[in-house]
Amino acid sequence: MTERDRTVVLVTGGASGVGRAIARAFIASQASVHVFDASENHIQTFLGENPAATATLCDVGDPDQVAAAFEELKSKHGALHVLINNAGIAGPSASAEDISIDDWNRCIDVNLGGVFFITRQAIPLLKIQNGGAIINIASNAGLFGCPHRTPYAASKWGMIGLTKTWAMELGPHNIRVNAVCPTSVEGERIDAVIERDAANRGLSANEIRDVYQRQSSMRTFVTADDVANMVIFLASDKAARISGQAIAVDGHTETLSNWLDH
Repeated sequence: MTERDRTVVLVTGGASGVGRAIARAFIASQASVHVFDASENHIQTFLGENPAATATLCDVGDPDQVAAAFEELKSKHGALHVLINNAGIAGPSASAEDISIDDWNRCIDVNLGGVFFITRQAIPLLKIQNGGAIINIASNAGLFGCPHRTPYAASKWGMIGLTKTWAMELGPHNIRVNAVCPTSVEGERIDAVIERDAANRGLSANEIRDVYQRQSSMRTFVTADDVANMVIFLASDKAARISGQAIAVDGHTETLSNWLDH
């Protein structure tokens, strides 16, 4: 297979965590993978582990950086077939009245603004290919809401709204748009959220983790690979008629509010 024959995939926030798992899954499927990431250290580590991939340092919340990063993507690959909007931040863990305006703005700018800035650049490239897929990594917080995570939940509800709106707009161009909504994903990010939540509530991290896990029927968090497997399916021809959906990967979440009883 030549480089010209390969599917070109862009993964934002693709050098660590869930994004890295997604990028590596596409690399394993013989796609040409380019990642945007806001951490130079993460990029260097990722490229050291995945020398066939390419990467650009980019804060998706900055539209100027996004525009420049797309110029580099076009110069390296000349095409785009699949976009994975994964970049995001956890935002603050606090009650609504205690969240600062700066923390609100930063979470919305990255998690929601970033998806818009990236996708508006990607759409013309996808249209040139006469089809493609956009997959937004949202959250089950965008299906249920999530106490003490106001900006994060708002951003993820917004991502699902964008998913359904863009599915309508882009369907006539054979571009499918879906959202994946994981529960808490094992790793450093949820560990940090749990630590902050525990400190706010005067509980241990293990107590908070136990309550979080009991929110799903399967009593577990998911792994980055669980999310990557769903993304690979949605980007494939096997999902050729699936669009406008928000698909949970969460062991069946029952609620995100029961921990308020503690």
